[in-house]
Amino acid sequence: MGMWVGRGRKARRCYGFDEIALAPGNVTINPDEVDTSFKIDNLKFQVPIIASAMDGVVDVDFAVAMGRLGGMAVLNLEGIQARYDEPDEVLKKIAKATPEKATELVQSIYAKPIREKLISKRIEKIKKAGVQPVVSAIPQRAERFGQIAQEAGAATFVVQATVTTVKHVSSKYKTLDFYKFCKKMKIPVIVGNCVTYNTALELMDTGCSGLLVGIGPGTACTTRGVLGIGVPQVTATCDCAAARDFYFKTKGRYVPIITDGGMSTGGDVCKAFACGADAVMLGNAFARAKEAPGKGFHWGMATPHPNLPRGTRIKVGTTGTLKEILFGPAKLDDGTQNLIGALQTSMGNLGVRNIKEMQMVEIIIAPSIQTEGKIFQAAQRVGMRK
Repeated sequence: MGMWVGRGRKARRCYGFDEIALAPGNVTINPDEVDTSFKIDNLKFQVPIIASAMDGVVDVDFAVAMGRLGGMAVLNLEGIQARYDEPDEVLKKIAKATPEKATELVQSIYAKPIREKLISKRIEKIKKAGVQPVVSAIPQRAERFGQIAQEAGAATFVVQATVTTVKHVSSKYKTLDFYKFCKKMKIPVIVGNCVTYNTALELMDTGCSGLLVGIGPGTACTTRGVLGIGVPQVTATCDCAAARDFYFKTKGRYVPIITDGGMSTGGDVCKAFACGADAVMLGNAFARAKEAPGKGFHWGMATPHPNLPRGTRIKVGTTGTLKEILFGPAKLDDGTQNLIGALQTSMGNLGVRNIKEMQMVEIIIAPSIQTEGKIFQAAQRVGMRK
């Protein structure tokens, strides 16, 4: 399997969203009659699009707004919300920083210690608003923060790192035993990130309730440039979906996979589901919402790393409300608004009634899909060719 890239060395060809398209079948369905819901254990969400745990995307108010619209937003327990009493003032400083100083400023801001009382306070505020709180931490802090989050009323806990494996080796610190952690937690645990079949199988076997798929595709992420690591999201999603299906067939337990990053339009979201995703996680799309705390700016979770940042602050602008981004009406022509409407319309045209059926549609390799017939859009920088 693979192609020769040099003497004695083969490499596998992998694909990203811009290289494929979805082929309609011989049935079409009214888009208003399709079901886009997904489940994490006993929790059901009508919106299968999750807002990622980034400080420029999710704060308490955003999490509440997302929950009331039927979706899930993940609050980062290691971010600004858990370090500062008045996070809005800190976020304003990041938004005003010059591009040259932004990373250095972010590094200094995240140097302030995390305060456990703030973790509980933020979670309790989300819960008090009638929304199920979803929070995240890295593996090294998962045991402590997981306990705090659970006691404060969190509904789901996400353990997230750039690359997550069951077999993490370190002589400097205690590694997280995912098997024990998932068994100990009384709420669903989502883990990630991974991009390969074997790793996905091993992570599912820990007892987790969901799996994040994606390394380096995020808009603000620079992991692929800094570390040279990553697998394009179409291939990564297909491989992890195959692991999910094999695991279900052999173990009888279904573990949803969540494609995390690499999507900027409704078309990308639709392709992710066709590749096998049960839900998707977006940052850039929601950073553009009026409700987003980043004030039109977005930065990756690894940006504040003190020695080797793997993200950068980018300006995405504020283009509409969260409701417009999810449900429309779209005011832009580039596919970044009314994402649920796009998914429903795509499902209707493909003739599928739910996400499970969407995972079975025909995928074709189509490298010209972004450019064919789009010469005027490209010349005028509108629509698909902005």
